[in-house]
Amino acid sequence: MRGTLKKINFFVEEDIRKVLDELVPDGQKSKVINEALRKELLRIKREKATGKLMALKSKGTLVSNREIVEALKKDRRRMP
Repeated sequence: MRGTLKKINFFVEEDIRKVLDELVPDGQKSKVINEALRKELLRIKREKATGKLMALKSKGTLVSNREIVEALKKDRRRMP
């Protein structure tokens, strides 16, 4: 979801600024930076979620497919 734009100030390395100036026309830099940040933040979120899932996987007990199916059948019988 795209929201209201807010102005922020931050520093970028000189080589990144030069490439940004060379490749991205004026008026498009904010859009390019927003998309790059959005992608990187999504990658970080996924990395953290994967870490949490891997930690849960190592703590949990192994359950067979048969046990899962039986539990689902039992649970579905409880539903009206």
